[in-house]
Order: sequence, then structure tokens, then C-alpha cells
Amino acid sequence: MRSKPRSAILVLADGTEFRGVSFGSPKSSPGEVVFSTGMVGYPQSLTDPSYRGQILVLTYPLVGNYGVPQRGADRMGIPKMLESDRTQVSGLVVSELCEEPSHYSSRSSLSAWMEEEGVPGISGIDTRALTRALRSHGVMRGKIIVEGAEDIEPIEENEDRNLVAEVSCAEPKVYAPGAPGPRIAVVDCGVKANILRIILGAGASVIRLPWDSDLRGLDYDGIFLSNGPGDPKACTKTIAAVRRFLSEDKPVFGICLGNQILGLAAGADTYKLPYGHRGQNQPAQEVGTRRCYMTSQNHGYAVREDSLPKGWEPWFVNGNDGTIEGIRSRKGPFSAVQFHPEGCPGPQDTKFLLEAFVAQAKARASRKGRAAGGVA
Repeated sequence: MRSKPRSAILVLADGTEFRGVSFGSPKSSPGEVVFSTGMVGYPQSLTDPSYRGQILVLTYPLVGNYGVPQRGADRMGIPKMLESDRTQVSGLVVSELCEEPSHYSSRSSLSAWMEEEGVPGISGIDTRALTRALRSHGVMRGKIIVEGAEDIEPIEENEDRNLVAEVSCAEPKVYAPGAPGPRIAVVDCGVKANILRIILGAGASVIRLPWDSDLRGLDYDGIFLSNGPGDPKACTKTIAAVRRFLSEDKPVFGICLGNQILGLAAGADTYKLPYGHRGQNQPAQEVGTRRCYMTSQNHGYAVREDSLPKGWEPWFVNGNDGTIEGIRSRKGPFSAVQFHPEGCPGPQDTKFLLEAFVAQAKARASRKGRAAGGVA
């Protein structure tokens, strides 16, 4: 016999309340309330480090129908089916929760997994009305209050919280040492597992470094700047480290937060978007060719186009609002995109960009007259 479900309330910073039913962990939790238009991929979204500290609203009406896949890592320690080794969101908001999933890969229900991970959820919410409110007002802080659970502090921004430090690796980690391809230094600001899989799949070896690494004194052929949560301007050590390499010939490529960090290192400015771009159907147009790609995105900040310094130019723009979706240098092998070429599940139309970056690093290794392989 099932126990009576607990009630729960989602309270926004402007005082608006949405009442529903609690699932997952029976605790209250605060966070920035954001929405995503993804039709599938909730296990990946909940473990995406870019969502760290946020309450995620899924606009698709039915969530949980295919359960949660097996948790675990491959032989190199990279999560097989998820984007990191733990859930990152502060809470989840859905319209309808499927409590009895049906899929061959399912190992548990969404609610059971979230309870294990200590993440609260609320269902029975009119997510269309909630999304309209967020689109009209912009991103707001909020909190999920569960019946019988202790209430939490007033809704306010915690500016002292370093979200990138929370999701970055604590120590360097090497993947595929001795591989015949180039050596890639991944600056981990919250790198997604599928990014590592694609770079390694292109034949490179990888040294994964904490977000505040100095980068000097290492032997590698290219620098990758990962995605991650929060305000890019808080990553002062990362920005300073990248800036030193913009006078060299080592390829630098970034994704999402990495795009913003590269822009700041070059001398540009960034700003917070009203409600961000999150979902699997965002159009990104390549400047010059006007070719449009469907992309997966998850970011709340962007590079300000009129702040790009001389020698830098927009590479992609958002087909909906014209914001910058990528930048590149005219003087060196430095580029980045705001969207996710590795998006999985999601459009992989731009996966070739990651492979092209690895090819750039390989070409540099060849020009230096040595065989690429291993990590010093």
C-alpha cells in the first residue's frame, strides 16, 4: 500500500507560488529556477555540472517514463550513461511524473534515484505557466518547500559560492596515456563526460586539470576549456592562465563557459542573459556561410559582441535572438562555441568541431617534429 504523497510548494523570489506533490528527496531546497525545452535526457541534465545549484524546470509534459540507467564508469573512470558522477541540480520541477518506467536500460525510477541523491522534486506543476513567468520576468531565485520538512533561508543570491570549484576535479587525472594522438589539456570547470569521450575517441590523450591550474610547465598540444556553472568572471585564475597562451601557437578551444572564459581572456566582456538558452533545439548560424545548425545548449551568460577586441570576430550567432554562439581569432588557432557539440542526447550536428580541434593539436605536434603521445 502506497503512503499518502507529501505536498510541496515552489516559491519564486517575487512571491509567486506553485503547489504540487513532492517526489525524490523529502527535503526543502533553494536555487536559481531555470527551464529546459529538452524532450529527453533528464538523467544527463540532472548530472550536468552546468546546472549546479539550480532548480531545473522541464517543459516536456511527461518525465521519468524511461527511468534512470545504470550508474557506473568505464575502465577509464568516465561515467558511462551520465554526464558526471553525481546529480548537480538543487531540485527538479515537472508537470507529470511517471512512477513506473518502462525501458530496457532502466535500473530505477527517477524518484528513487533522486531520493538516493538527496535531490527534491515537485510534480503536478503547470510548467507552461511557470515557463511563461520565467520568460517574462527573467531567471529568478526560488525554493522548493516540502510538507513536513524544515523550511530554508529566505531566497537570496549567494555571491560568495564558487560553483566552478564545486564541480571541478580536485587533482589532475590522465586518460589514455601513451595514445598515439596529440596531448590535450582539459581545464575542468565542470566538464561533461561525453566531451572527454569524444576527445579520447578522436585519438588524443587527455590530462584533466582543476579549474584554477596555472597550465605552465606541462607538455601538451592543445588546451580545451570546458563548460561549467555560474558567472565566468568568477574564474579569474582560469582567465589569467588562458590569456598567457593567446600569444602562442597552441590551439585553444572552448565550450559554453569555456567560450566566455576565452572571450574574457581576449579582452571582451560578458553579461547575464534574461533567462538563458537551455534545450536541444537552439539554432546556431555560422557567420559568413549562414549555415544553420541545431544545437544543444545550457548557459545563462554570453559574450558581448560589441566588446570583442580587434582581431576577434563572432563565429556563430543564435538564430532566435542574435546573441553570440561562438568566437574565433583571426590571428591564431583560438576559438570557442557557446553550444554543446557533444550534446547527447541531443543534436550532434556540430560534433565535428571537437574532432577538428583534436586535428589542429595533432598538426601542431607534427610541426614541432615529434610524435604525439603520452602525457608528461
